[in-house]
Amino acid sequence: MSKRRISGFKPTGPLQFGNYMGAIRPVVEGQHAQPTVVFIADLHALTVRHDPAVLRRLSMEVAGLLLASGIDPEKTVLYRQSDLPAHTELHYLLECVASYGEMHRMIQFKEKGGGGGSRLSLLTYPVLMASDILLHDIEEVPVGRDQRQHVELTRDLAVRFNERYGPVLTVPQAVHPAVAARVADLAEPTAKMGKTNASTGGVLFLLDPPDVLRRKVMRAVTDTGTEVVHDPERKPGVSNLLDILEACTGEQRRDFRGYGELKATVADAVVATLAPIQQKYHEMDETYIEGILRAGAERARERADRTVSRVREALGLTTARPVPAGSPARPVTAAAPH
Repeated sequence: MSKRRISGFKPTGPLQFGNYMGAIRPVVEGQHAQPTVVFIADLHALTVRHDPAVLRRLSMEVAGLLLASGIDPEKTVLYRQSDLPAHTELHYLLECVASYGEMHRMIQFKEKGGGGGSRLSLLTYPVLMASDILLHDIEEVPVGRDQRQHVELTRDLAVRFNERYGPVLTVPQAVHPAVAARVADLAEPTAKMGKTNASTGGVLFLLDPPDVLRRKVMRAVTDTGTEVVHDPERKPGVSNLLDILEACTGEQRRDFRGYGELKATVADAVVATLAPIQQKYHEMDETYIEGILRAGAERARERADRTVSRVREALGLTTARPVPAGSPARPVTAAAPH
């Protein structure tokens, strides 16, 4: 039997090519094989200073691009996190079994320079991430190696809760999917393509016009010499371009006469890959996207409310909302964390 999975996309900046290849495309390819939950993590964006208008705009943009990329709302539960109050309720209830020491050790707090001037939400943010997972009885969480700590915390909290209050929460497992294309910054090929280095001009955003995409690829940093070989150690720039080409076409190709031909071919492939996504995105309007998100939140609500009701009852609180008949506590099938 296929296991439930979840993926969240934080609207803190425009989606880029690395997001598509590493996170969006795997969800699209796997959504028909197993139950999948995808959410726009707008609550996550509140841990640092932000512009409310930009947050709203980016939330809609991310949702539209997920749909344009192939997320099927009939197969995948797609919704906006803030439309489901159960996220914040479970967040607080789980804080009651978390410790300050656990939070202070988390990577997120250290990377963002956590200190006296930081928002408290930055410190407790990992518990919200755990709530996102546990709310939906998720069994598998696809993550990269750098995100494993968050899943381990989720497992720790779930196991601790179950040991103290009974078998209420499903204990998830971190899974590492088949290696997706690693897309590096075109201007800094030893760095991962991402929102934090967008100022370099080496980030390919999903909504960049074709001429902008071409210009960025043609200006990509290459390496000494002229030989086109895949050697990430000696030739990170050329290797990155070859990786991008393979991610777009599904084929390995090395028979290039020089860097100019390689860049032109990669530019064509990137534009061709993103063209249908951009076309579908621009055909949508905000009303359509909003309707999909709200319908997705309604689909997610029943399971989420059942989870919160089980947790409240286990803690000695009233269930607060009626629980559908035939909804016993979900058994815990995963092993304790190691």
